[in-house]
Amino acid sequence: MKKLLYITANAKPEPDSASKTVGAALVRALAERAPVQTETLDLYATRLPVPRPALLAGRNTLAGPEVVGTLPPGDREDAACIQGLCDQFVAADWVVLAAPMWSLSFPAVVKQYLDCIILNGKTIAFTDEKPHGLLNDRERSFVYVQASGGRLPLLLRPVLNKGVNYVSDMMRFMGVAHVYELLADGTGTTPEERRDALARAMQAIGPLAAAITGER
Repeated sequence: MKKLLYITANAKPEPDSASKTVGAALVRALAERAPVQTETLDLYATRLPVPRPALLAGRNTLAGPEVVGTLPPGDREDAACIQGLCDQFVAADWVVLAAPMWSLSFPAVVKQYLDCIILNGKTIAFTDEKPHGLLNDRERSFVYVQASGGRLPLLLRPVLNKGVNYVSDMMRFMGVAHVYELLADGTGTTPEERRDALARAMQAIGPLAAAITGER
């Protein structure tokens, strides 16, 4: 059975969030095609600590138990939270992250989450002071679901899709084998524009789910 981690980064309820609507539809499609154990992580309802110096033993390295045990209670809780978030991510076979495009990027909680899971000895390691990913130990798939109000011209997507580019690059950096994007562009300002944007995104879900689950 595959472990599926579904992460959302929008404070709106699902009916009002295009990214959550599309992300949830993809999660359902995956569950219909393969046995999965699904965990949901709402970044707006989750404690996301800042990996500050008191919690670290070095570059991207969480302090060990002997150090954490001497910290004040709040710091100990933050260290445990970071460890738990990273372990949850590492354990997942498939990850779906749904977020809106904000200012050509993503909500701040996405970056804060990534800062928590990019940890030395867990998702990356350093050899001769050079970082490399550790998540190539088995097949993993990651999908970034993004909703945006405007429709980006195809030629400008590599330049303007900064959030998609950054998250995808971080996944590949950590060694994730298969990285996909699912875009709900052009949700616009009217119900009709939103409906059309969701319809276009929904059409891509079937082939994407088939690729992730290995259907032929």
